[in-house]
Amino acid sequence: MAAARRVRIGIDTGGTFTDVVAVDEETGRTTTTKTPSTPADPAEGFLAGVRKVLGLMGLDGAAVTAVSHGTTVATNQLLEGKLDRIGFVTTEGYESVLEIARQSVPDGYGNSYFWVKPPRIVPADLVRTVRGRLDPTGAEVRPFDRDDAVAAARFFRDAGITTVGVCFLHAYADDAHERAMLEVLREEHPGAVVSISSQVLREYREYERSVTTLVDAAVKPRVGAYVTNIRTRLDEIAPGVPFYVMKSNGGVLSATEVVHQPITTMLSGPAAGALGAALIAGAAGFDRVLTCDGGGTSTDVTVVVDGEPTLTTEGSVGDYPSKIPMIDVVTVGAGGGSIAWLSPEGTLKVGPRSAGADPGPMCYPSGGAEPTVTDAHVVLGRIPPHLLGGEIPLSVDAARKGLSALGGELGLSLERTALGILEISAWNQANALRQVTVARGLDVRDFTLTTFGGSGSLLACRLMDVLGLPRTLVPPNPGNVSAFGLLTVDVRNDHVQTAISRHADLDLDRVRGVYADLEADAAAALDGEGFSRDEQRMVRTADLRYVGQAFEVRVPVPSEIDAADLDAAAADEVARAFHAAHRRLYGYDFAADPRQAVEWVNLRVSGIGPIRRPDLVELPPGDGGPERAVTGSRPVLFGGDGADDGAGDWADTPTYDRTRLASGDVVAGPAVIEEFGSTVPVHPGFTATVDRFGNLLIERAS
Repeated sequence: MAAARRVRIGIDTGGTFTDVVAVDEETGRTTTTKTPSTPADPAEGFLAGVRKVLGLMGLDGAAVTAVSHGTTVATNQLLEGKLDRIGFVTTEGYESVLEIARQSVPDGYGNSYFWVKPPRIVPADLVRTVRGRLDPTGAEVRPFDRDDAVAAARFFRDAGITTVGVCFLHAYADDAHERAMLEVLREEHPGAVVSISSQVLREYREYERSVTTLVDAAVKPRVGAYVTNIRTRLDEIAPGVPFYVMKSNGGVLSATEVVHQPITTMLSGPAAGALGAALIAGAAGFDRVLTCDGGGTSTDVTVVVDGEPTLTTEGSVGDYPSKIPMIDVVTVGAGGGSIAWLSPEGTLKVGPRSAGADPGPMCYPSGGAEPTVTDAHVVLGRIPPHLLGGEIPLSVDAARKGLSALGGELGLSLERTALGILEISAWNQANALRQVTVARGLDVRDFTLTTFGGSGSLLACRLMDVLGLPRTLVPPNPGNVSAFGLLTVDVRNDHVQTAISRHADLDLDRVRGVYADLEADAAAALDGEGFSRDEQRMVRTADLRYVGQAFEVRVPVPSEIDAADLDAAAADEVARAFHAAHRRLYGYDFAADPRQAVEWVNLRVSGIGPIRRPDLVELPPGDGGPERAVTGSRPVLFGGDGADDGAGDWADTPTYDRTRLASGDVVAGPAVIEEFGSTVPVHPGFTATVDRFGNLLIERAS
């Protein structure tokens, strides 16, 4: 019986909970669950989730066809600064590239007095140079010096440095020197983990390419060990089942390949959430969406335009810029476990420190000693005194005690303290949403907010007020949207080649040749993932800029024609798309100025292997009203958000079981809608309407 059912599982490991979604591909039935994360051994929480969801479905490992995983192992290692000693090999004369870095200061030059330059990822004494030089076209100016290479390899071997990054000048144009260095390292220091820039990031700008390569090398041992451990233990449950890991670019890759490209997993979990939310919102009829993924430790926000999350290559994790393609995510320390604390000046702060899964908020059975956002919600009655359907009981008294102590230091009542914590958390999230919209030339009021994650919907009504948003969409099982997103994601490989040329002087033969080579590389990678050539899809883009500018804008290049058929008309179409995109971003029409010449910088190809997406199940319309879903009532405090005239009044508020709501039901606030992994407070003056897919559409009452 088990073998007759075909199940795909998505697992997203967060800082507090591990979310699991399983789809039966024969019936379309979706099963969701959550289990506490295990920070000491993340693989244990992962495997517990697999066993738990299979148990709920009454199946065993023989029914599983594939497992997809979103992980924060690489991200957490960088954020926590837990990096081993790394060696760096570069071109002679460029040993200070990491120290020189860039002249830009975060948040503008007004911040230059306060900004402290972060420590370099490799100290100066662990940098070695090798003679040899290429020009920007890849032509050899000076031959590779093997003696220097051997000396560098032996230095790292003797010093006990087992992680090495290699970045030579202009290796994006020709990788012969880097491949020669890799060969020397394998001969002289076979135990070393090595990353070379031409395999990590084939783009110009040596500083970003160097740091990206070193970050890849730094996380490779831990990510490799983690993925290999899961692969081995997963075989005990479902032998040989395909195991995919989510990438930052919105695709997945087999675990076998991920260990060679660990940097691509940098924003693994947030990327899956953005894609899942985009699919759900698109089916509901919304193609301009702000996603707000609220977890226990942080909140991740993205912007979706025309159904696709925006991509960037200007991202960073912690102090380290990483120019790999990634979904444009802004993260703030504003999750349910974010700790409320007093600054040295005596002001109330919330986050970025988090109580996480262990010990957790004060209201948890073995909770911590500091109040959190979750404690504020439970004290105000906005969440029930338990989580996960009763699996985790919450102590309201413990939360009240912690908040009362904090309020005493501030001279505030218990209620005003709790409301103040939630107000700060809401504004932290609102500022992140402004970063992905207003800062990119978009009007935040044109977007539908889609909230998910265990804590993502708790402040939805307040965010609508702060930002002037027209509506909020809350998917079913919002705590599992990231895990669901893992089941909607295609296999995807990104390939890039720098090829700088003015548009007026564009060598079309060169462009066609580069695209053909990139597509061949992408096709070979997809071949290895098991996709036949007729299944594979190639998507071309290019990075263009105006001559003299320092940053590029990515625009589409016609992908429906063969690379050999790209002609002058197609190139002109790309230039027109660039003019329009630049105007949208910066609000000035440079195309009208004949002095502003266009320059092509990077050519890109994404090779996509499609995976069948799960079907969204429609709800039948209900008979009668939402009263069938009422489970009781409790006192809840909604008032006082952002006001100075008191905390408002407690109101006896009905609670609803979301699973009993039907399509077309309208719940008027004040109300609290509860389900297994999440709670949605509907404030007075708002309504929540259930659509045909079971989404809640929260709008202001007319």
